[in-house]
Amino acid sequence: MTNMINKNSKIFIAGHKGMIGSAILRKLISQGYKKLYFKSKNLLDLRNQTAVKNYLKKIRPHAVILAAAKVGGIEANNLHKGEFIYDNITIQNNVIHSSYLAGVKNLIFLGSSCVYPKFSKQPIKEKYLLSGYLEKTNEPYAIAKIAGINLCQSYNTQYNLNYKSLMPCNAYGINDNYDPKESHFFPSLIKKISDSINQNKKSINIWGDGKVKREVIYADDVADASIFFLKKKTKEALINIGTGVDKSINDYAKIIMKHFGVNLNMIHQKNRLIGTPRKLLDISLAKKYGWKYKTSLKKGLSITIQDYLKKYSHK
Repeated sequence: MTNMINKNSKIFIAGHKGMIGSAILRKLISQGYKKLYFKSKNLLDLRNQTAVKNYLKKIRPHAVILAAAKVGGIEANNLHKGEFIYDNITIQNNVIHSSYLAGVKNLIFLGSSCVYPKFSKQPIKEKYLLSGYLEKTNEPYAIAKIAGINLCQSYNTQYNLNYKSLMPCNAYGINDNYDPKESHFFPSLIKKISDSINQNKKSINIWGDGKVKREVIYADDVADASIFFLKKKTKEALINIGTGVDKSINDYAKIIMKHFGVNLNMIHQKNRLIGTPRKLLDISLAKKYGWKYKTSLKKGLSITIQDYLKKYSHK
């Protein structure tokens, strides 16, 4: 495979303060990449088309990694549908189109497994995209991400570019969002269990019956995949990124409780949103190109909980 970038290539990371974006930045620095470009939101609003276009034309990067997005859990998606579709489509369009205008040949667009149908066959292959109805609660976010995938594919076809879309399963890790109104299920479980311990409670609330199944991956592994595929010339423009293993929400809660050394009662809230019944990605395409995740759930969880306690624990 052709090496698309090297240690002296100029790389722009959009969304460098988010969980995955910050993991990408850390990994690029640790691997010796010298010319890294990133801007905080207050200095470069990615929703501002003119600002994005001018910035990318000014720095002329060799490659772009688009990790910026408006993200959140099932409740945030359900409550802020307009923001989720508008912000994400606007950010994607601005960064992808401005990258093309600036002469960028290589781009990684990070999506989400929620782009696939709610009742997709398992494990989910890339070709199942648009083969069925989406989960309604996060449909606007999913549609935005699908538009980003198609934009990359269309630009590849029309302009002979190497713009790839990576679809990771549920990511967790350092710099995750633990806001109960905004977070995904995994950081939410960490916070609920930690809070129950601090407040001497004997139970935690679990949305639904806890039997829906999810696949999780440590954010640094998503970062590793982003850099790996940035350096690969692939025939496919859409690639799933995951571990190939899923568990129920109840099982994840038990694993996190075990790490904390507690055994709390799980109170199931049957009236809460639960989303797609199962999301397990088929990762055979990524494996074919030689990529595989490296971080076990035990190790990733340990690092993540240490980061959480350092930032949020009550002293």
